[in-house]
Amino acid sequence: MTKTISIILIVCSLVLVFSYFLRSNTSTPTTTPVSVVTPTKTFHWTMVTAWPPNFPIFQNGVEQLAKDIETMSRGQLQIKVYAGGELVPPLQTFEAVSQGSAQMGHSGAFYWAGKVPAAQFMSSVPFGMTTKGVNAWLYEGGGLELWRELYEPFNIIPFPAGNTGVQMGGWFNKRIDSVEDLTGLKMRLPGLGGQVLAKAGGTPMLLAGGEIYTALERGTIDATEWAGPFHDKRFGLDRAAKYYYYPGWHEPGSPLELIINRTAWAELPEHLQKIIEVAARSVNQWMFCEFEASNINALRELQQEQHVEILAFPPEVLKELRHLTVETLEQEAAKNATFKKVYQAYKQFQTEYAAWNAISDDAYSQALQQ
Repeated sequence: MTKTISIILIVCSLVLVFSYFLRSNTSTPTTTPVSVVTPTKTFHWTMVTAWPPNFPIFQNGVEQLAKDIETMSRGQLQIKVYAGGELVPPLQTFEAVSQGSAQMGHSGAFYWAGKVPAAQFMSSVPFGMTTKGVNAWLYEGGGLELWRELYEPFNIIPFPAGNTGVQMGGWFNKRIDSVEDLTGLKMRLPGLGGQVLAKAGGTPMLLAGGEIYTALERGTIDATEWAGPFHDKRFGLDRAAKYYYYPGWHEPGSPLELIINRTAWAELPEHLQKIIEVAARSVNQWMFCEFEASNINALRELQQEQHVEILAFPPEVLKELRHLTVETLEQEAAKNATFKKVYQAYKQFQTEYAAWNAISDDAYSQALQQ
């Protein structure tokens, strides 16, 4: 009897021990795991832009971008935005980010044509692709990879971050009735478009946005382009010139760029890098949509102004400008191997995209005119 009782006690003890270990390794609804809180580093960045203070869409858009990044990162990445001239001159944005005096910048790649000639394909190509084609090339056609190769020597990583859509042809203080009217024309026209104008006998000039109105009003320049009706009215260009031409042959779909110092980027954890990438894609779409919507009312207002004449470029002028564009691109490609590489990639995608566009957007536009 005593022996039996001893065996029972031993078995009960083993059951209790086994039950204890089973409970300690099994989570139950009443068990709250201990969470380990890892301190997170807060990053304070500076962004400089090429745009005037409080400038709609461009400057306001990147300020919203900075707020979105801070919100999505729960305050871990905070960005102070400075408009052009507040911290560095507008056309020194690239240098500031490259050198690390600012971690981030926003501008247009054609401003840096002197440093990176091939970067002009990432901003504006005369008679090039419109916004849909450009975005397809950048995101899915290898364009963004080429862009990042171009900026790598400058310690910069670029992201598409905005697009103007098809622009207007510009404001002129005299009519353009023939190709000869371009001879001697002093026009604010950056990038490849400016090179084409030079071939046509004009004099291209590079001015920051905030300098355009004064130059046109005082006669320092005879003509200028900026973007579209909304921004052009905002600058008061309708008060400084009479003739408003279309289409914007020089900028049919111009991306804007978010540029980031590569060293600063490498210091960010992966989740913050992803937040920036997603936020840039968002502002890329938002800016384009905002441009399209804002230009509607602005164009209507310009059409009602008695002193403004909205005119189409004569077909012969566009034909010659297109011829000179091809000539310009071929000559630049012959001088610069990197330019040639990007030009060939862009041209190939444009040709292939045109086949699809012909039976999609183009065909639909033609059907609406029947």
